[in-house]
Amino acid sequence: MTSAASTPTNAPCAPARPAPQPRSAYRVFRPITTRWADNDVYGHVNNVVYYSWFDTAVNAHLIDQGVLDIHAGETIGLVIETQCNYFAPLAFPQTVEAGIRVARLGGSSVRYEVGLFAQGESLCAAAGHFIHVYVARDSRRPVPVPEALRKVLQALVMPV
Repeated sequence: MTSAASTPTNAPCAPARPAPQPRSAYRVFRPITTRWADNDVYGHVNNVVYYSWFDTAVNAHLIDQGVLDIHAGETIGLVIETQCNYFAPLAFPQTVEAGIRVARLGGSSVRYEVGLFAQGESLCAAAGHFIHVYVARDSRRPVPVPEALRKVLQALVMPV
């Protein structure tokens, strides 16, 4: 006879362990040059730098596409959530290639997912996401994603 304590029926399942993604999982790529200051005392890029690269890759893409004006735009994106998984070290001097995709495009928010690849590698060294809520610059109240921005973001959506 088995006791109820030894066979829990309502125990939460452990989440699947994240795995590195291939290049084909991302829509566009942006090169990032590492700097001497990016390395920490352990000889690899410090974890906080990865978050900066996520922001840099996405915002540079949006600026290049003409849909983000960081100085005078009426709409800005505020980060409300961010996360990163690390799979392999990156270090100076190395060129990093940031793959970008959109996982979810809502009315006033977007979930960006970014894979960071050592130049020429087939699997990402790190993968993460951040969510922007788009707000009016002055009031900081949510607004619909502007149509021109929405069009650029839709091109980054990966099919399910």
